[in-house]
Amino acid sequence: MSALSKHIGNKIKELRTATGMKQTDLAKALDVTPNTVSRWEGAVNQPSVTELDRLSRVLGQPIWAFLPSELKPATEEQQLLLSATGDLPAEDLEELRRYADFVRARRALKKPEKQK
Repeated sequence: MSALSKHIGNKIKELRTATGMKQTDLAKALDVTPNTVSRWEGAVNQPSVTELDRLSRVLGQPIWAFLPSELKPATEEQQLLLSATGDLPAEDLEELRRYADFVRARRALKKPEKQK
């Protein structure tokens, strides 16, 4: 069990319980088994970035809510991106923000390549 998996698992449980959802409710919303949610929360398995994106949507949180602060991007960078797209409708801005978060989370969670 890695420290990252444990952190993510704790955040999933914290955010799930804050919304009043049971593991079975979250599993149904994500179309996964309750055992999958249990394994994430227990840090037996770690959700993929795609699964974190789905979790963020279901739980109404940004993808960064699941990650330790040292993996989060600088807010200023996100603000620059949003200011460059000021004439987009709110729903397009939200989707753009989610995509940028997804790409950064994927990079942050990417396992370091083995040294040759």
